[in-house]
Amino acid sequence: MLRSQSKSRLVGANSPGMISAVGRCRLGFHPLPTFRPGNVAIIAKSGTLSYETVASVTRAGLGQSLVIGMGGDPLPGTDFVDALRVFEEDSDTKGIILVGEIGGKGENHAAEWIKKYRERTKSPKPIMALIAGVQAPPGRVMGHAGAFVGTGEKTALDKVRALQDAGVVITNHPSKFGDGMKQLLSHQGQRTPSVSPGTAQRRNLHTLRRPLPEFKGALLHTQRRKIHIPESHSFQMLKDLGVSISEDHDPSSRDYFLTVTVDRTAYTPCIISSYLIGGESSQHHAKTYPLRLDKSINQATFSSIASDLNCGEESFESLTTILSAMFQIFFEKEASSLSVRISRNTPNQLSVARSTFSFDDAAYRSGKRHSDIQEVRDTSVEVPEEVEAEKDGIVYIKLKGEGNIGTLVNGAGLAMNTVDAIADLGGKCANFLDTGGKATSETVKSSFRIILKDPKVKTIFVNIFGGLTLCDMIANGIMLAYKDLGISVPVVVRLRGTNEEIGQKMIAESGLSLHAFDDFDEAAMKVIELARESR
Repeated sequence: MLRSQSKSRLVGANSPGMISAVGRCRLGFHPLPTFRPGNVAIIAKSGTLSYETVASVTRAGLGQSLVIGMGGDPLPGTDFVDALRVFEEDSDTKGIILVGEIGGKGENHAAEWIKKYRERTKSPKPIMALIAGVQAPPGRVMGHAGAFVGTGEKTALDKVRALQDAGVVITNHPSKFGDGMKQLLSHQGQRTPSVSPGTAQRRNLHTLRRPLPEFKGALLHTQRRKIHIPESHSFQMLKDLGVSISEDHDPSSRDYFLTVTVDRTAYTPCIISSYLIGGESSQHHAKTYPLRLDKSINQATFSSIASDLNCGEESFESLTTILSAMFQIFFEKEASSLSVRISRNTPNQLSVARSTFSFDDAAYRSGKRHSDIQEVRDTSVEVPEEVEAEKDGIVYIKLKGEGNIGTLVNGAGLAMNTVDAIADLGGKCANFLDTGGKATSETVKSSFRIILKDPKVKTIFVNIFGGLTLCDMIANGIMLAYKDLGISVPVVVRLRGTNEEIGQKMIAESGLSLHAFDDFDEAAMKVIELARESR
């Protein structure tokens, strides 16, 4: 269905939807005061980054023609290329902005499309882009279900280079899109529309802001995460299906890997064969083989995989056993990724030397399926703060190194970008923290408590874009948390979006050691300065 979509189109999943700011449609939920009719089209994986981008374009006097929330799931119904094709033909669109992140190959496919578009078009529309997750630690899921670099996928920097090679102008923060696009359009001789506050979309009854109920106690929804089971248990799962396990790996042999996961391009499960030489990453030597809908592989695919692993016919039986076992576990347990390292210690037989099995626990949360996977999860070997944050519906990832700036951000994309942009300015963050797109006073307080458990943290940067969240509500939550928790480190607060002026005033007049800003670079430089002074 996702490959054809001949009669309907899916936008998302986990997307704010799409909106034509010139008044043609609104599907989903968007912070309407931020939008103005104009001539810039936007496609974004991240909701909060898209809101930041919209606000920047509005402040620059450009406004928006069409904004599409792609969503951060592994299998988007509408991808970058789908949107670019629409933007190319849209007469209202004069400039295009693409907001991507780690995970999948969508940005690389977009770069290929853009390169061909610029070659075939006499006066191509200017395109800008941002890629979040440059500083993301390998192997971690950064808030969005699809925000991780899988086997055979490119890093954030690889995506940046591909887009730059295609002629795309790259920025490192969404607040810079407005002025950047305004300059690009002026070079092309495009007339910049005059946007006034009175041209916003008119609110009907179904778009009026209604007060949200105050929820007490446990949060209704918690953030989705991957469950990584202990290797000893994954070994046992393989043994039960007849796979030979060899924990004595020959260090002199080339490392070969097999992975069963989801092909984000073909919208189907797939097998990835890969190998590494010396210190190289296996990402450089990976081949992807989409699985057929009947969950089988044909002889040609099997032969290609065997060749990738340098297997002779004498090893075909053991290779078949390994692949069959991985297929069975993947489908029966609704796994997100199964990866094994192949050993050749036994003549004519392949064994598994290492294994990494991960499962998306949405199956358990939504339908209580696969409780056995939940039971073998060993939280004692996980970072305690990360486990605690999960219970509060917060995604917290402790970053390695000497970073001493704690970050508290609403939205996974914005949280990744915050860490990236601070690094660009010379700072080092101690954590990634996503309160979720709808930050509340309760989640803000929980976030402060978790961040302050890290003794490396010498200052905290709160970066909130009030799209669906009210900045004055967040400001009140910050002040209450500061007093209740007895926070002794300086806190820099950047509030933009809905009720930003009220929130900034509340922070500035609080009398607490809180520093209020609306410009990102000014706020980031202040938090870096405070972090250096505290050493």
